[in-house]
Amino acid sequence: MDASLLSYVELPADADRLRVAVVTETYPPEINGVSLTTARVVDGLVKQGHSVMLVRPRQSAGDMPAREAQYEEMLSRGLPIPRYPHLKMGLPARNALIRLWSVRRPDVVQVVTEGPLGWSALAAARKLRLPTITEFHTNFHSYSTYYGVGWLKTPVKAYLRRFHNKGDVCLVPTRAMADSLHQDGVRQIEVVPRGVDTELFSPIRRDEALRASWGAEPHTLVVAVIGRLAPEKNLGLAIRAFEAIAQRVPEARLLFVGDGPSRESLARRYPEHSYAGMRTGEDLAAHYASADMFLFPSLTETFGNVTTEALASGLPVVCFDYAAGAERVRNGHNGWLAPVPDEDAFVDAALRVASDRSARLAMAANARKSVQDIGWPAVAGKMVRVMSGIIKQHEVRHGLWVPG
Repeated sequence: MDASLLSYVELPADADRLRVAVVTETYPPEINGVSLTTARVVDGLVKQGHSVMLVRPRQSAGDMPAREAQYEEMLSRGLPIPRYPHLKMGLPARNALIRLWSVRRPDVVQVVTEGPLGWSALAAARKLRLPTITEFHTNFHSYSTYYGVGWLKTPVKAYLRRFHNKGDVCLVPTRAMADSLHQDGVRQIEVVPRGVDTELFSPIRRDEALRASWGAEPHTLVVAVIGRLAPEKNLGLAIRAFEAIAQRVPEARLLFVGDGPSRESLARRYPEHSYAGMRTGEDLAAHYASADMFLFPSLTETFGNVTTEALASGLPVVCFDYAAGAERVRNGHNGWLAPVPDEDAFVDAALRVASDRSARLAMAANARKSVQDIGWPAVAGKMVRVMSGIIKQHEVRHGLWVPG
């Protein structure tokens, strides 16, 4: 992103608010956990009165900064990501960011993604001696096994360690992830949990007409798998668990919601299941609420937003005992956990939830209650406190602050 490629919308300055530069290689309308989480955080910062400068790749030739948005937006060049051509990887932009931030200096730089744009943002921030925060959202080193390039795991892990150690602090969503990254050599880590929109995701959105479109009667058990349909999501285990459920509950239906490189092969091999494709907003929320239980077999998550979205929608969750599951799911209370990576235990957990309707209904009621304390405004508030602390540490380190 050189100066001639910079597109932006500028908002009036306000000396009383924190100026935050957010650098990300994915943002809505792209649909994935990182883009949606980042949008929620940006919205929370803006609503709390802070100034946000969003730096992201241009998603299409006609993509322009959103003039109705309550934040500044800078667009850079990007390249399609292999196997995900609708997503863009930002190209390096160090010199352009140095020029931009020299004129419009942020109080703190928040780097969301670890691609070339993120790396160059860290380099620009270091050159300008700006406080920096990185975020760890995706276990890229774990993905290598699922894409047949396991030999990349060690170099990818080394890259991620170097990347996050270039910032002042790395934000992670769970204590377990903090412990794991610390063991991998990341030095400064802070836990900031992710929130869930409990107004959007709610049992009140249950829709019997939608269920009927899946071939489900009012009392038919609908088992949902929601998220990106990709090899690293371990979807074969979801199929295996559902086949075991169908032995006990023959009328049960399996619903996939989402898109990705595995969708075609799944639909070809298992045409008897329902494939709703990509859904967003209230439509997505209705798909959650219209199911009866949720399977999440992935072993590569840093958090797994779908876990808390399912709980907020009143679905008992079956997942492995890590990430959001370890933080929020309690056996027999709002779902069931399987030890990592015990696939037989996962199938058994799915059977426990599916086989006992009265227990499942009790878990559904508890599911909603178990996430009502993690709204996005509270998450944004904690992030601001972390930012303020890092800014103060940075000022002390560089001799820019004198205690009053």
